[in-house]
Amino acid sequence: MQPDFWHKRWQVGQIGFHQSAVDRHLRAHWPDLGLPSDSRVFVPLCGKSLDLLWLQERHQLVTGVELSAVALESFCMEHGVPARRRILEHFDAYEVPRLRLYRGDFFALTPALLGAVSAVFDRAALISWAPELRAAYVAHITALTGPGTQTLLVTTEYAQSQMAGPPFSVGADEVDRLYARGHAIELLSREGVLANEPRLRARGLTRLHEVCYRLTRK
Repeated sequence: MQPDFWHKRWQVGQIGFHQSAVDRHLRAHWPDLGLPSDSRVFVPLCGKSLDLLWLQERHQLVTGVELSAVALESFCMEHGVPARRRILEHFDAYEVPRLRLYRGDFFALTPALLGAVSAVFDRAALISWAPELRAAYVAHITALTGPGTQTLLVTTEYAQSQMAGPPFSVGADEVDRLYARGHAIELLSREGVLANEPRLRARGLTRLHEVCYRLTRK
């Protein structure tokens, strides 16, 4: 999707993708990664997710990147995060101990700016990209990370003909096509969740699964 699409969604508060609690897949499967507390974690397209705070409590540094200033400023105000803002060449950086949030274009993020990370949490990034942009997203994630980096990836699966994304449906074949060359892929869970999603039922869905993968960078 184009940047204007996401800016408008945040400006008008059309953010049904935002969760009011820490993601259940994160709670259930993050321990499976076996990360020490001094690990550094990356959250692409982080929005104002509560997952950032959950990860900050457990790791040395959590870095998020987000296009919308509304999202990051809302995150800081709603949770009393006294972030210091720095203006960089391509980003505004919001910083507090153990948490660093970059406001800007994901594709402008460099390995030097991100630094070495042990893990990535992708709950809403991959499924937010239209099909023609996913390969570029995965290629950039791969370029930002090194061998051994683990990713906890959450996708949605449904009949794409029943609803226009985002969130988009990304099936197992698509995950394999996108990631298999650079990552080992392990399926952790696949659950039907339509009963818990009245908003998506109202949009026409008759089937919806959330799928969680563990990816390990080769």
